[in-house]
Amino acid sequence: MTGKTSGDGFVVFDHVQKSYDGQTLVVKDLNISIARGEFLTMLGPSGSGKTTCLMMLAGFETATHGEIRLDGRNINDVPPHKRGIGMVFQSYALFPHMTVGENLAFPLEVRGMTKAERDARIKRALDMVQMGAFASRRPSQLSGGQQQRIALARALVFDPELVLMDEPLGALDKQLREHMQYEIKQLHHKLGITVVYVTHDQGEALTMSDRIAVFNDGRIQQLAPPEVLYEKPENSFVANFIGENNALPGKIEKLDGNRALVRLGNGELIDATAVNIREVGQDTRVSIRPERVEFKPDLMPVGAHTIEAEVVDVIYMGDILRARLKVAGSDGFVMKYRNTLGQTKLSPGDKLHIGWHPQDARALDPV
Repeated sequence: MTGKTSGDGFVVFDHVQKSYDGQTLVVKDLNISIARGEFLTMLGPSGSGKTTCLMMLAGFETATHGEIRLDGRNINDVPPHKRGIGMVFQSYALFPHMTVGENLAFPLEVRGMTKAERDARIKRALDMVQMGAFASRRPSQLSGGQQQRIALARALVFDPELVLMDEPLGALDKQLREHMQYEIKQLHHKLGITVVYVTHDQGEALTMSDRIAVFNDGRIQQLAPPEVLYEKPENSFVANFIGENNALPGKIEKLDGNRALVRLGNGELIDATAVNIREVGQDTRVSIRPERVEFKPDLMPVGAHTIEAEVVDVIYMGDILRARLKVAGSDGFVMKYRNTLGQTKLSPGDKLHIGWHPQDARALDPV
């Protein structure tokens, strides 16, 4: 699906298309409205069109068709330096021959600010990212995480209302990346700025965003808050791209409103929520999240559907255990359960019954 265009959105893509060769569209009829102060993430695999959309908004690429508006103004023909947008890149893009202070002064000098005003803004921006003592250092004297903080400070130093971030944490190690996610989100809340963030990291998107636009093949597949994307995916691509997912192939046996009875490949019938299902006999894939699957009878949800399974292997992951099961003829079904004291030990070859609440099963497109 695509987001509905709204005239009062702070950032609006209105029927935007992009082609580099005049034939193949890398962005196909994009309609999206981003509210002032929103943190919106464009998420998708490489080549899905998300970065191209960000570059069109920044002014580094031109839309082939459609209109991009910022605060009600058409900016299609406005050059990048006149859009007043802050940018943060994965590569940091700091000037190596300049000190940290000089890097931050550059966008202020371009705007004709006095030295006193520049100094005050630089100090404030560096303090925001806990880098106040580093103004005289050069980028080569900083760690990757410190350089990314400086790149963030430079994007914020001239008080932009809109900041664009293109894979800004991709070069950092896991622990530092998670810390920077928290800091960026805190700055977003504190400053009230609008952020458009591009990443292929689903965990990053779920952690940071007010809404996520999931891209594939130049289109938005679903646009929604993180919990909606995860709990209620609208198609198999979103279900498989956001988090871990089980997908059981089958056919629609019966439809009753938004409920579907699905016959799996082994003949077993299961109940599921019907999502964009049109008719009986249609192929489908039933989506079930691994953590919604239970195998202990006393913990089985009320009204749970149960099905036979066989343990293929169990992986210890610290706080959780991840069991791969053979279910309905497929040996790729995953179940996750907490590592608690006295937890039942499962071993390869064990036979068991697993179950889930019918509302946790979604009959989606067959891919």
